[in-house]
Amino acid sequence: MLISEFFIMVNQPTLLSTQLFYKNRVVEVTLNRVMLGFWKEIETRRKRSASFNCISKDADHHFLLVSEIVGARETKEEEDQTNKDGGRKHRVLLYPYAFTVSYTERTKHHCWRCKDIIFHCLDEAQRQQWVQTINNQLSLLSIRPKRLLVYINPYSGKQRGKWIYEQRVAPLFSRASISTDVIVTESANHARDHLKTEVDLKQCDGVVCVGGDGMFSEVVHGLVSRTQSDSRVDQNQPNQDLVPCALRIGIIPAGSTDCICYSTTGTNDPVTSALHIIMGDSQPMDVCSVHHNNTFLRYSVSLLGYGFYGDVLTDSERKRWMGPSRYDFSGLKTFLTHQYYEGTVAFLPAEDNLGNPRDKIKCMTGCHICEQGANNGQLLSLDHVDKMAEENSDKETSGDGVWRVIRGKFLAINAASMSCACPRSPRGLSPYAHLADGTTDLILVRKASRLDFLRHLIRHTNKDDQFDMSFVEVHRVRRFRFVPKQSNGISEVDLSETSGKKICNQVCTAHPNNDTGHSNWNCDGEILPHADIQVSVHCQLIRLFARGVERRTTFDTYTWSVIEGSSLSWQA
Repeated sequence: MLISEFFIMVNQPTLLSTQLFYKNRVVEVTLNRVMLGFWKEIETRRKRSASFNCISKDADHHFLLVSEIVGARETKEEEDQTNKDGGRKHRVLLYPYAFTVSYTERTKHHCWRCKDIIFHCLDEAQRQQWVQTINNQLSLLSIRPKRLLVYINPYSGKQRGKWIYEQRVAPLFSRASISTDVIVTESANHARDHLKTEVDLKQCDGVVCVGGDGMFSEVVHGLVSRTQSDSRVDQNQPNQDLVPCALRIGIIPAGSTDCICYSTTGTNDPVTSALHIIMGDSQPMDVCSVHHNNTFLRYSVSLLGYGFYGDVLTDSERKRWMGPSRYDFSGLKTFLTHQYYEGTVAFLPAEDNLGNPRDKIKCMTGCHICEQGANNGQLLSLDHVDKMAEENSDKETSGDGVWRVIRGKFLAINAASMSCACPRSPRGLSPYAHLADGTTDLILVRKASRLDFLRHLIRHTNKDDQFDMSFVEVHRVRRFRFVPKQSNGISEVDLSETSGKKICNQVCTAHPNNDTGHSNWNCDGEILPHADIQVSVHCQLIRLFARGVERRTTFDTYTWSVIEGSSLSWQA
């Protein structure tokens, strides 16, 4: 931080300035609209006494940004833990009225924690003045939510969603004076249907989901569909521009992988997510709409996967009785089966975009590529894609741009609208995908040997370039369409396990005949009923209570260090 920036903060009009007692010393505490600062009191040197210790003239100064404060409250007697030494006890008797300021502190691995500073005052009136003035300043921060609608999925992950909210999140919302309307969902799509029909969206400042990626998808579908319905927008039209949602969405991770939360905050820690919500952070996000023959199917915010990931999901849905371990089992089974599928992919490259999937530019807080993408994310026509496929051309130029057509046999076709990072795959499926640039990264994995495909999968867990293989190509696109070789007769997926189908028979056939076979699309953990789909990216359609993954060296404009475990110090 520049010296000039610091003095601008200090020279803001003072709202309060008094001497308070803090950690065995008297300090001068000052509050303005930007910061809460406190300095060691400079005292004349005198003989040490049992109750007063000399404070050096080389006084430290510490401060908290008002925007980083969670809230202020009167301190209860049991909260005020004081030492039993004579000097401390004597000082506390002189300053018997205490109040607590809660603030956010950054820790390792992008996690945030709520920390407390306790100050002591001379009288009750002074304490009330400080608490009220600090909270009044926080109330002026219009970006902070005051009323939240909270949906809790009690069955997500290890079925700890309700406990996580009540024990770790609700107390933080209470400290921040946020009122909540909590709904525990009772069935699948409960939150989606409730948002679409019953909620008065004007009565809340945001929607929070407690659960996994599936719960977040429910909320997105409910909120986006409700917004389009209120705006009289037909979702069944692939070329239709959608209306961005006014309300922000918060995610309290309580699922198995929590990919979306991890990709947007850098961690799947529920306390960190709660503090992002309290701070009123806002991170725009792209949303993909998926259609089949002018019929809307679903929205996608993270992964669309055909082939390998579609087969893993389809098989795991038959084995829900296995719990989270079903994904590992189905993944191994699908890998050994080594199924490939034939079809045609047509896509519109994002040639005007500032980045590309292999440029090693990560999407971080304040991403300039996402800022630029908001100006370029226009939807273009898909009408000529069928014509291109019929003519069997590799490229087709129209007034909308240049579409590319690729035919082949694929082990996997993936569209990643974010990095899709998670604890198991810290870099994700597409490490340099962006959250809000109006594009998705289309990854085509062609037919290859089992060993080569294994090498590709292993690279998702390390730092090697997973696209640096001859059978893998990646394109940053705004729209795409996939048509399987045999597209007739595609219907709802039969999720019943066929008893006569043995795994050993599948393993023995390295490359089965796929003339009549097709895979299923994995859309954010849900199976699509059609393989023939067209996908459009809607730039910055929703906003999250997040700020993207923060850079490790800086936090916003300032660099902070922890001082004595409870206060923050400015460093030039």
